[in-house]
Amino acid sequence: MSASPDSLEGVDPRGLRFAAGITSLLLLVDVFLGLTGLSAERNPDGSWALAEASLTERVLDPAFLLLLATALLFLWGCVSPRTAPWSVVYRKIVQPRLGAPAELEDPRPPRFAQGLGFFVVGVGLVLQLLGVPWALPIAAAAAFVAAFLNAAFGLCLGCQLYLVLQRVGIVGRRRVATV
Repeated sequence: MSASPDSLEGVDPRGLRFAAGITSLLLLVDVFLGLTGLSAERNPDGSWALAEASLTERVLDPAFLLLLATALLFLWGCVSPRTAPWSVVYRKIVQPRLGAPAELEDPRPPRFAQGLGFFVVGVGLVLQLLGVPWALPIAAAAAFVAAFLNAAFGLCLGCQLYLVLQRVGIVGRRRVATV
Protein backbone atom coordinates (compact mmCIF):
# COMPACT_ATOMS: atom_id res chain seq x y z
CA MET A 1 0.00 0.00 0.00
CA SER A 2 1.46 3.38 -0.97
CA ALA A 3 0.63 6.57 0.87
CA SER A 4 2.27 9.65 2.30
CA PRO A 5 4.41 9.10 5.43
CA ASP A 6 1.99 11.12 7.54
CA SER A 7 -1.02 9.17 6.32
CA LEU A 8 -3.09 7.18 8.77
CA GLU A 9 -3.37 4.45 6.14
CA GLY A 10 -0.17 2.70 7.07
CA VAL A 11 3.04 2.52 9.07
CA ASP A 12 6.64 2.78 7.95
CA PRO A 13 8.07 -0.78 8.04
CA ARG A 14 11.53 0.62 8.83
CA GLY A 15 10.13 2.04 12.07
CA LEU A 16 8.76 -1.36 13.00
CA ARG A 17 12.17 -2.93 12.45
CA PHE A 18 13.84 -0.13 14.43
CA ALA A 19 11.52 -0.77 17.38
CA ALA A 20 12.04 -4.53 17.07
CA GLY A 21 15.81 -3.99 17.22
CA ILE A 22 15.60 -2.07 20.49
CA THR A 23 13.09 -4.56 21.87
CA SER A 24 15.29 -7.51 20.94
CA LEU A 25 18.23 -5.89 22.75
CA LEU A 26 16.11 -5.43 25.90
CA LEU A 27 14.89 -9.01 25.67
CA LEU A 28 18.40 -10.40 25.14
CA VAL A 29 19.56 -8.63 28.32
CA ASP A 30 16.50 -10.02 30.09
CA VAL A 31 17.27 -13.57 28.94
CA PHE A 32 20.79 -13.17 30.36
CA LEU A 33 19.44 -11.78 33.65
CA GLY A 34 16.90 -14.60 33.83
CA LEU A 35 19.50 -17.29 33.20
CA THR A 36 21.86 -15.89 35.83
CA GLY A 37 19.29 -14.81 38.41
CA LEU A 38 16.54 -16.10 40.61
CA SER A 39 14.66 -17.95 37.84
CA ALA A 40 17.46 -20.46 37.26
CA GLU A 41 19.12 -20.51 40.67
CA ARG A 42 19.22 -23.61 42.85
CA ASN A 43 19.63 -23.75 46.59
CA PRO A 44 22.43 -25.89 48.12
CA ASP A 45 19.87 -28.63 48.84
CA GLY A 46 18.96 -28.78 45.12
CA SER A 47 15.57 -27.05 45.39
CA TRP A 48 14.72 -24.10 43.18
CA ALA A 49 15.46 -20.74 44.79
CA LEU A 50 12.51 -19.15 42.97
CA ALA A 51 10.02 -21.59 44.49
CA GLU A 52 11.17 -20.64 47.98
CA ALA A 53 11.55 -16.89 47.32
CA SER A 54 8.99 -14.48 48.69
CA LEU A 55 6.68 -12.61 46.35
CA THR A 56 8.70 -9.44 47.01
CA GLU A 57 11.94 -11.21 46.06
CA ARG A 58 10.32 -12.51 42.86
CA VAL A 59 9.10 -9.02 41.91
CA LEU A 60 12.42 -7.36 42.73
CA ASP A 61 14.40 -9.81 40.60
CA PRO A 62 16.11 -7.66 37.91
CA ALA A 63 14.93 -10.02 35.15
CA PHE A 64 11.33 -9.61 36.33
CA LEU A 65 11.59 -5.81 36.45
CA LEU A 66 13.10 -5.56 32.98
CA LEU A 67 10.52 -7.95 31.50
CA LEU A 68 7.76 -5.97 33.24
CA ALA A 69 9.06 -2.78 31.59
CA THR A 70 9.18 -4.60 28.25
CA ALA A 71 5.62 -5.85 28.77
CA LEU A 72 4.47 -2.29 29.40
CA LEU A 73 6.19 -1.20 26.18
CA PHE A 74 4.39 -3.99 24.29
CA LEU A 75 1.11 -2.87 25.82
CA TRP A 76 1.83 0.76 24.90
CA GLY A 77 2.60 -0.32 21.33
CA CYS A 78 -0.74 -2.11 21.25
CA VAL A 79 -2.89 0.62 22.77
CA SER A 80 -1.26 3.71 21.25
CA PRO A 81 1.43 2.75 18.73
CA ARG A 82 1.96 6.31 17.53
CA THR A 83 2.95 7.52 21.02
CA ALA A 84 5.06 4.49 21.97
CA PRO A 85 8.64 5.56 22.80
CA TRP A 86 10.43 3.74 19.97
CA SER A 87 7.87 5.02 17.47
CA VAL A 88 8.42 8.61 18.60
CA VAL A 89 12.22 8.24 18.51
CA TYR A 90 12.04 6.76 15.02
CA ARG A 91 9.66 9.44 13.67
CA LYS A 92 11.48 12.41 15.25
CA ILE A 93 15.14 11.38 14.90
CA VAL A 94 15.66 8.50 12.47
CA GLN A 95 12.99 8.87 9.77
CA PRO A 96 13.87 12.47 8.82
CA ARG A 97 17.37 11.26 7.95
CA LEU A 98 16.02 8.44 5.77
CA GLY A 99 13.27 10.14 3.83
CA ALA A 100 9.89 8.77 2.92
CA PRO A 101 9.40 4.99 2.77
CA ALA A 102 8.69 3.32 -0.57
CA GLU A 103 5.61 1.61 0.92
CA LEU A 104 3.57 1.68 4.07
CA GLU A 105 2.19 -1.37 5.86
CA ASP A 106 -1.25 -2.09 7.26
CA PRO A 107 -1.01 -1.16 10.98
CA ARG A 108 -3.28 -4.00 12.18
CA PRO A 109 -0.79 -6.90 11.95
CA PRO A 110 2.00 -5.07 13.85
CA ARG A 111 -0.49 -4.00 16.50
CA PHE A 112 -1.61 -7.62 16.85
CA ALA A 113 2.06 -8.65 17.09
CA GLN A 114 2.57 -6.17 19.94
CA GLY A 115 -0.40 -7.72 21.75
CA LEU A 116 1.02 -11.17 21.17
CA GLY A 117 4.39 -10.05 22.58
CA PHE A 118 2.57 -8.64 25.59
CA PHE A 119 0.78 -11.97 26.07
CA VAL A 120 4.00 -14.04 25.83
CA VAL A 121 5.99 -11.94 28.30
CA GLY A 122 2.89 -11.58 30.50
CA VAL A 123 2.71 -15.36 30.85
CA GLY A 124 6.39 -15.39 31.86
CA LEU A 125 5.77 -12.68 34.45
CA VAL A 126 2.75 -14.43 35.97
CA LEU A 127 4.58 -17.76 36.12
CA GLN A 128 7.56 -16.03 37.79
CA LEU A 129 5.19 -14.65 40.42
CA LEU A 130 3.80 -18.16 40.91
CA GLY A 131 7.34 -19.48 41.47
CA VAL A 132 7.75 -21.53 38.27
CA PRO A 133 11.49 -21.87 37.58
CA TRP A 134 12.74 -21.04 34.07
CA ALA A 135 9.40 -19.58 32.93
CA LEU A 136 10.64 -15.99 32.79
CA PRO A 137 13.81 -16.60 30.74
CA ILE A 138 11.91 -18.95 28.39
CA ALA A 139 9.20 -16.34 27.78
CA ALA A 140 11.86 -13.65 27.28
CA ALA A 141 13.76 -15.93 24.88
CA ALA A 142 10.62 -16.66 22.84
CA ALA A 143 9.85 -12.94 22.57
CA PHE A 144 13.52 -12.25 21.73
CA VAL A 145 13.45 -14.70 18.81
CA ALA A 146 10.35 -13.01 17.39
CA ALA A 147 11.74 -9.48 17.86
CA PHE A 148 15.12 -10.44 16.42
CA LEU A 149 13.59 -12.04 13.33
CA ASN A 150 11.64 -8.85 12.74
CA ALA A 151 14.61 -6.55 13.32
CA ALA A 152 17.17 -8.54 11.33
CA PHE A 153 15.10 -10.02 8.52
CA GLY A 154 11.80 -8.13 8.48
CA LEU A 155 9.95 -11.32 9.41
CA CYS A 156 7.22 -10.44 11.87
CA LEU A 157 5.92 -13.70 13.35
CA GLY A 158 2.97 -12.00 15.04
CA CYS A 159 2.06 -10.34 11.73
CA GLN A 160 2.20 -13.71 9.99
CA LEU A 161 -0.07 -15.20 12.65
CA TYR A 162 -2.47 -12.27 12.18
CA LEU A 163 -2.62 -12.97 8.43
CA VAL A 164 -3.33 -16.67 9.04
CA LEU A 165 -6.09 -15.80 11.51
CA GLN A 166 -7.45 -13.27 9.01
CA ARG A 167 -7.60 -15.91 6.28
CA VAL A 168 -9.66 -18.21 8.48
CA GLY A 169 -11.91 -15.32 9.49
CA ILE A 170 -10.97 -14.93 13.15
CA VAL A 171 -9.48 -11.41 13.01
CA GLY A 172 -9.54 -8.43 10.71
CA ARG A 173 -13.02 -8.80 9.33
CA ARG A 174 -15.10 -5.69 9.29
CA ARG A 175 -18.73 -6.27 10.06
CA VAL A 176 -21.26 -4.75 7.72
CA ALA A 177 -24.53 -3.70 9.29
CA THR A 178 -27.57 -5.20 7.65
CA VAL A 179 -30.96 -3.61 7.69
